[in-house]
Amino acid sequence: MEVLPNIHQFRIPIPDNPLGFINAYLITTRDGCLLIDTGWNTPQAFDSLQQQMADVGVTLADLRYIAITHVHPDHYGLVGRIEKHTNARLIIHEIERLLLYSRYVNYQPLLDDMDQWLEVNGVPAEDRPALQLASMEILGLVEVAMPDHVVHGGEHLVLGDFDLEILWTPGHSPGHICLYDASRQVLFAGDHLLEKITPNVSMTSQSISNPLVDYLKSLHQVARCPVQTILPGHGKPFGNLLGRMEEIRQHHERRMEEMLALFQGQTQTAYEIARATTWYTSWENLPYYSRRMAVTETLSHLELLLAQGALLKTTRNGIVWYTPA
Repeated sequence: MEVLPNIHQFRIPIPDNPLGFINAYLITTRDGCLLIDTGWNTPQAFDSLQQQMADVGVTLADLRYIAITHVHPDHYGLVGRIEKHTNARLIIHEIERLLLYSRYVNYQPLLDDMDQWLEVNGVPAEDRPALQLASMEILGLVEVAMPDHVVHGGEHLVLGDFDLEILWTPGHSPGHICLYDASRQVLFAGDHLLEKITPNVSMTSQSISNPLVDYLKSLHQVARCPVQTILPGHGKPFGNLLGRMEEIRQHHERRMEEMLALFQGQTQTAYEIARATTWYTSWENLPYYSRRMAVTETLSHLELLLAQGALLKTTRNGIVWYTPA
């Protein structure tokens, strides 16, 4: 679907996932094409991408650049397969490049770290293996490709009459980027901004700082850009950037208020608060991967409450406990 002149939205299937599709975007110019995000590594996704490109009269060989907003499998996983059919230069943020090896190549140390992370945050021993290994099944959905060019934010990708500024927007992923075309007032938002759902913002053993603080700061960075059209990684294009930002801010405020109330004046672990927090279904019905994300997302909120002075934190017998201040 051509959402704007020379900007095409491709819906790439991600089966057995509640989101259903990931949006890849193709920019076409006389100087070549740019693909933003790809889908994950399945024959169905690869065939879908090729067919939708053929529908607008281009092939993988016409790609000059591939830009990845972040290296989660649904956005990055197909790159390795695509590389066999194109000479396009792959663009990824430096932080995301550093994550590739630990997540998709030599991942055993990260699994060990995850087990320890879950343990210190109160996950019972009988539940830890399922949560620790919950992401193992997605490894087959990624064919690793290393970037030809790393970015840090502030660079411009110029192709034809498109001048796309790279915006570093950490939060959902530490090296997440958006691409902004000032002349068209278009933001390629990846998973930084979605219309109907809020991006998962998780604190893990790989977090350098509190990702929720980073995410909220990133929202304000994007707010300085005049934007008419937001092209998200999932769902339909939308507008009203400032309105959607305020909805997301209020969501996180409500989430922290709910979590703070769940303490009932008592000392709790992140796992205990996660179990009691309202999610899209009951805790018992959450898949193990979603339970792990619930724990790590809870952590990002609790750590922000800690920074704001609403909570205190102590460690006893190797377990981290939070208490209302």
